[in-house]
Amino acid sequence: MINFGAGPAALPPIALERARQDLVDFEGTGISVVEQSHRGAAYEKIQAATIDLLRQLLAVPASHEIVLLQGGARTQFAMIPLNLVAAGGSADYAISGYWAKAAADEAAHVAKIRIAGDSRGADGSYRAIPTALELDPGAAYVHLCSNNTIYGTQWHAFPETGDVPLVADMTSDLLSRVIDVARFGLIYAGAQKNLGPAGVVAVIISKELLERSRRDIPTIWRYTTHVQNASLYYTPPMFAVAMMRHVLEHAVSIGGVAAIEATNLEKANRLYRSLEGRPELYRLQAEPSARSNMNVTFFLPTPADDARFLAEAQRRGMVGLKGHRTVGGIRASIYNWVSLADVDALVDLVGSFGN
Repeated sequence: MINFGAGPAALPPIALERARQDLVDFEGTGISVVEQSHRGAAYEKIQAATIDLLRQLLAVPASHEIVLLQGGARTQFAMIPLNLVAAGGSADYAISGYWAKAAADEAAHVAKIRIAGDSRGADGSYRAIPTALELDPGAAYVHLCSNNTIYGTQWHAFPETGDVPLVADMTSDLLSRVIDVARFGLIYAGAQKNLGPAGVVAVIISKELLERSRRDIPTIWRYTTHVQNASLYYTPPMFAVAMMRHVLEHAVSIGGVAAIEATNLEKANRLYRSLEGRPELYRLQAEPSARSNMNVTFFLPTPADDARFLAEAQRRGMVGLKGHRTVGGIRASIYNWVSLADVDALVDLVGSFGN
């Protein structure tokens, strides 16, 4: 089956094959990767290699640390303000979709926040990225969600925030395009879109932010705790990390992020062109300047037409195309490991459906 699911998403077959072997006998140790001691040399090798690969692929500078944590991106919604907003301080949030709003709502439980911009339309949907942010120069940070999976919008250029650190939830597009990590105070991403399976979240944080992060919060929630313990303060999600290593190794082998980005742009261009070529049948959700290269969202004339499209896709061996429950329609998630051939199969359906 071709998996267009929004996450957990498609993974490289070669990484899945390697993970299958790990599950039975990890590198000749005679036991599974999930049976290894997380304090043992075999697993510590996995953890270190995974972090090193991520640093290499994203060109993470020495000014930033990388940790691998449990809990996914939702945990970071609270952990970020807990660590970075001092007593009496506040943080700015740019709202461009469901997950950006969820991050702001969660942060408001533990800190004062300001909404610096909100692109929600009169109909309640998000078809664009906020065009102008009203930023507080004294904010602890500015938070945004770089790609909006539900509405299919993406920040193609990041805002200038001056001396205020930029914090980004990149769960759905980290590793999909070249970025300048040095521009960000903190980046976080659940692995289940482009990096690996669900169960692990990567956090890239500047040493400057670490130095001024709070120490009066519980030990388990402090970023400094996890940096000082090389992401081994608690038992890590070992299989998810091991699987992530295989995905990142594959990414290196095919030319790294620049090569991945070129393929992703071609995939998105082919699919958007096919949909734009039949305006009488397909209505794209996002405004052209904000269209995501990861999640392509569109509607047919009626919900019944959507249902027929999904049924034909299933018949052709394509799954995961149903739109998010809050908006309906069709959503094609074309993350890193959905191939050009997979997208061409969907393009063929788009072109032939209803004829």
